[in-house]
Amino acid sequence: MTNEIPILKVEGLTVYQGSYLAVRDVSFELFPGTDTAIVGPNGAGKSTLVKAVLELIPRVAGQIEIFGRPISRLGSLRHLLGYMPQNFIFDRNFPISVSELVGLGWTLAGKKGNSFFKKLWRQDREKSAAVVEALQRTDAYHLRNQAIGSLSGGQLKRVLLAYCLVMPRKLLILDEAFAGVDVQGIADFYTLLNELKREEGWTVLQVSHDIDMVSRHCDRVLCLNQTVVCTGQPEIALSPQNLLATYGPSFSRYQHHHN
Repeated sequence: MTNEIPILKVEGLTVYQGSYLAVRDVSFELFPGTDTAIVGPNGAGKSTLVKAVLELIPRVAGQIEIFGRPISRLGSLRHLLGYMPQNFIFDRNFPISVSELVGLGWTLAGKKGNSFFKKLWRQDREKSAAVVEALQRTDAYHLRNQAIGSLSGGQLKRVLLAYCLVMPRKLLILDEAFAGVDVQGIADFYTLLNELKREEGWTVLQVSHDIDMVSRHCDRVLCLNQTVVCTGQPEIALSPQNLLATYGPSFSRYQHHHN
């Protein structure tokens, strides 16, 4: 047993999508510095679970605590959350650059100054420096002046990661963040994510369809099919028996091969 306070604690979470029971009585905990993947078949409730945890959709039952607080009382700690959705939907003709988008992730939380104008000047310098550093660390600095509508899928994912990185975060939630990225791009992104996780001390919760990548890079796995089928370290949770119980007999596991 651990005496650490969970970064995220979910108890008895139940969510309906219309009349459909999408998530039923789900409970789990995330502890600091861990990387947990949620896996399961299409329609298992993975994205619904993540959105309910973030209060993007309502729940009918259950308790959610983040950083030791009920999510309804998270207050100013909410900026310590980073979120990358499955589909970042936007008008590709909207005139916003990569730097401007990443800058939207920078907040004024905790910033104080002696005078209004000095405060604004210092905050603008801090924000500009934070955007540059975030783009450099995600290997996206060369994209800084491009319109976001011109980016490829893999480039956009790096920019969204920079958006999460521009302010200190404690919990990073990724909902199928690798959708639309090729196999090598996924491998490169995982390498970058693991490096940043170690440097920043992030706790990561991610939804993924890629069992092979999950087994290589995640600390824990939660197998979901409306409710929790099993949870544990990858070598346990992703055993043939647990995968069969989660996905059913039609599931076929495949592996990526990299040079």
